Amino acid sequence: MEKQKTIGREFFLEGKGLQTGRPVRVFFYPEGENRGITLMRRDLEGRPSVRLGRSVDFDADRRSKINLGKGECIETTEHFLAALWGLEIDNIRIELDSSEPPALDGSAKLFLEALEKAGVKEEGAERQFIEIKEPLWVEDKGAFLGVFPSAGFKISYIFEYPDYSIERQFFSEAVTPEVFREKLAPARTLWFVPPGPGSIRQKASLARALGYGRGADENNALIITKDGIANKARFPDEPVRHKVLDLIGDLYLLGKPIKGRIIALRSGHKLNLELVKKIKECI
Repeated sequence: MEKQKTIGREFFLEGKGLQTGRPVRVFFYPEGENRGITLMRRDLEGRPSVRLGRSVDFDADRRSKINLGKGECIETTEHFLAALWGLEIDNIRIELDSSEPPALDGSAKLFLEALEKAGVKEEGAERQFIEIKEPLWVEDKGAFLGVFPSAGFKISYIFEYPDYSIERQFFSEAVTPEVFREKLAPARTLWFVPPGPGSIRQKASLARALGYGRGADENNALIITKDGIANKARFPDEPVRHKVLDLIGDLYLLGKPIKGRIIALRSGHKLNLELVKKIKECI
């Protein structure tokens, strides 16, 4: 019987947000058994919070944008949620002093290492899972994401973008904490540079002016142009690995790990979150 887990001590991380570019600190606190994963904005009046699970409300058109009411949100949560999944942490309170966590290196690696340094503490209650009882899927414009009944957790993901000169990439494994740590956690976020005139630097400046990726740079993002990858990749297939990382983080908005077989073709945050909504309707 698997037991629930929390962290051994509180700690915080700081940096700049990936989307906003604003300085931010995020604080992690241990929680007791059956308390779940709670996210809080300590910078807002009333310190609004949300517990992940069936009742969490989010916008499926943007990356992990969790609605707190009055137009406020917590966003870009997928990397640290994936790290929590990778360490099998069920109970924790996370407080932010801005709308998103720090980007750090653009992956889940530094979140994972910081959580490990704080220690992972086993608790008394039995761990709870979401068991997929029947096939569920969503699709949009040639992209597909489905989850099917299974005793374990396996992801098969096909990455392909015809407008960019990257060969089709494929990831298919039973994802365990060990697989997550070694093969997925270090994969960085992807920045697709749109085709057309102008240098990468000029296009980055325009994107930031429009409010996108203001905290992204060549160190915390894998830059993908029509001619291929523009900076040094950590893995030959880093793009597909990061897509799987994002998917795991988005699924952990459910607050519990899934037992199911996942098939994905070109899925991104929009489809990930639409599938989360479908699963919520069935639990």
